[in-house]
Amino acid sequence: MSKEKNKMQKATRRAARVRACVRGTTARPRLSVKRSLKHIYVQLINDETGVTLASASDKDVKGEGMKPVDVAKEVGKLIAQKATEAKVTEAVFDRGANRYHGRVAAIAEGAREQGLKI
Repeated sequence: MSKEKNKMQKATRRAARVRACVRGTTARPRLSVKRSLKHIYVQLINDETGVTLASASDKDVKGEGMKPVDVAKEVGKLIAQKATEAKVTEAVFDRGANRYHGRVAAIAEGAREQGLKI
């Protein structure tokens, strides 16, 4: 049990270290990524007002038989489309406690392909 607690404390510390440098504003909201073993969730957050402007997840992407990285890329494209609908052109990427690698990097790549500046 203490091993799990230590693991969570380390993840919280890593996320706090990233958040110390990243703040979402009205002009550039924060693109926050939450990754679990099965799912991936993305939100556009304005930290000044504490409002979520748009959100997307792999549950919104219909794709049976797709690889997880491809699904994450589609989620990135979806959040970029929702961002343009909300009149957002730029965002700050918040990877949380995750490394910028694999599915997390694929989200940013897909968002950039749709025209969102990160």
